[in-house]
Amino acid sequence: MPRPDVVLFSSAVCPYCMAAKNFLKQRGVEWRELRVDLDPAARAEMLAKAKRTSVPQIFINGTHVGGFDDMVALDRAGGLAPLLESAP
Repeated sequence: MPRPDVVLFSSAVCPYCMAAKNFLKQRGVEWRELRVDLDPAARAEMLAKAKRTSVPQIFINGTHVGGFDDMVALDRAGGLAPLLESAP
């Protein structure tokens, strides 16, 4: 089964970033982490794509899921699994 392309924009001292990573890890999902606190280009990319300044910002196969709370709400509504099961 193809793996979804999950990108997580984060920073080191962000509890919601840790929660998002733990949430994904519990589901066996791998992700690429782009640290906006270390990489100004990653911050610029996040702002351009998400139009938000807070972290985490999560993208699955190019679809902006939002932050941790948004991802959990999407999961509870049944919308996260189809995104994770689709190929990029």
